[in-house]
Amino acid sequence: MNFLSNITRYEGDPKILHTGPCSLSNADRLGKALGWFSIGLGLVELISPRTITRALGMRGKEGLVQAYGAREIGAGVLTLSLEKDLGLWSRVAGDGLDIATLLNAYRPENPKRSNVGLALGMVIGVTLLDLLGASSVAVTHTRGRATPRDYSNRSGYPKGLVAARGAAKDFRPKDMKATPVHA
Repeated sequence: MNFLSNITRYEGDPKILHTGPCSLSNADRLGKALGWFSIGLGLVELISPRTITRALGMRGKEGLVQAYGAREIGAGVLTLSLEKDLGLWSRVAGDGLDIATLLNAYRPENPKRSNVGLALGMVIGVTLLDLLGASSVAVTHTRGRATPRDYSNRSGYPKGLVAARGAAKDFRPKDMKATPVHA
C-alpha cells in the first residue's frame, strides 16, 4: 500500500513510511461495500438481463431489468461518492421497486415461483442492510440538531470594518522601492 501511495507523489514530497488506523467508521465501510455491490449487480443486470428474466420466469421484461441495472450503478456510484447517505437512501428506494417487481412475479402460475421467492428473500435481506447502512451513515455524519451559529454580525476584521478602510493605503514594505509603471 505504501509503495502505491508513494508512486503518485512528486519528487520533493515526503514519502509515506507507514499508515495509521483507518478513519472510516463501520457505517462508512458498510456503505462502501454496498456501493460496490450495487455497481456489480447493476453490471450483471445490464449485461445479461435475459439470464435473469429466464431464471425468474419474467421473459419479456429484459428492458426493465436493464433499467434497474442502470439505477443500481447510479446508486452505487452515488454511494461511493461524498453523498453516500443519498446513495444509500436511493438504494433503499430501489429495493422497494425490486420487491414490488418480484412480488408481481411471485404468482402461482409462474413455473419459476421458487426462484422468485429466493430472490425476494435475498432482496429483503439486502434491503435491511441498506436501511442499516443509510441510518448509520446518517447518524455518523449528521451534525447535531443544535441551532447553527449566527455569524451575520461579524465582519472578519478584528478592529471593525470602519477601522480597516484605508489601512493599507500607506503600507509599503521597507525593502520595496516605488517604481513607476509604464503604460
